[in-house]
Amino acid sequence: MSKKESASTWKPGQSGNPSGRPPGSSEVGRLRAAISEHLPEIIEQLVEKARGGDTQAARLLLERVLPPVKAIEATVELALPDGATLTEQGEAIVRAVAQGVLAPGQAGALLTGLGSIARLKEVDELTKRLEALEQAAK
Repeated sequence: MSKKESASTWKPGQSGNPSGRPPGSSEVGRLRAAISEHLPEIIEQLVEKARGGDTQAARLLLERVLPPVKAIEATVELALPDGATLTEQGEAIVRAVAQGVLAPGQAGALLTGLGSIARLKEVDELTKRLEALEQAAK
């Protein structure tokens, strides 16, 4: 064996503690085993309670079977002023919220996007200035 390999090196599929606790012997494992024996009856009782109007039973069943419904915002067409500055575009977005044309969440996303564009423009402008200074120094 090389120095990197030792007698204690685990091999794929081999336990690092072969004489350790057997699978399923923990408290959780025993609880799961006890419940699994009665699972069909438990589910049947939950279904019957849900059919009888028990909203908690219905909720428990539905939460386990159906994925949660996600809210979807309707798309809105928003015309921003042509050739406007980022500030003017931001003001137009805020006006659209005030007029009820745009949801506040949508406006927040748009304003965040405008902020990102502003930072990109700053980087572009700084890059141009730096290149001009380097050319002037040569």
